[in-house]
Amino acid sequence: MAKGITRERIVAAALEQLDETGMEGLTVRSLAARLDVRPPALYWHLRNKQELLDEMSTTVMRRVADAVALLPPGAGWRDDLAGYARALRAELLRHRDGARTFSGTRLTDPGLVRLKEPWLERWTAAGMTLTEADDAIDLVVAFVVGFVIEEQERSLPRESDPDRYSTARRDEWLGEGVPLVKQAGHLRDDGDPRFERHLAVVLDGVAARGLR
Repeated sequence: MAKGITRERIVAAALEQLDETGMEGLTVRSLAARLDVRPPALYWHLRNKQELLDEMSTTVMRRVADAVALLPPGAGWRDDLAGYARALRAELLRHRDGARTFSGTRLTDPGLVRLKEPWLERWTAAGMTLTEADDAIDLVVAFVVGFVIEEQERSLPRESDPDRYSTARRDEWLGEGVPLVKQAGHLRDDGDPRFERHLAVVLDGVAARGLR
């Protein structure tokens, strides 16, 4: 085992590598070079890249949990989920391809999963079924991850195609006869306002199922 190499150090280096190169540049070979070790040294701690991604996501979720713990007590499930959604988005945005990295991973710290218990207790006591409560959490996570994947993709610098998301270019491409489609394209606002509107729609959808 390489001296001084720990799982925590590997994960920290992997997050730094992610910020510099994105998912495409995050490989065992590049990570080993960053840590100045040979690739086999990393396999003492992590069996494969998927296990590395699991650990990276777990690190991100620990920060989400810390942020949620600092929030004032909510009035109910809606406040709980809104605060969680904002904290999750903020942490995913801290890293290039943060949402893509998180997608499909499995948490390795059972303590993070156990943190759902107080929410599930309160929400079911207030009238939700356990299925409804768990679905609400899963729905919000899926929304945030998908939103941030698109958000981060659109924010990437594209030297080969700097006008990729140009509204003028889109209008020309669409041609005539679709004024509302064009107008809607110009209304698009990325960032916090759009996130909050979409989050409200998701939470309204949960409420519409009778989950007050």
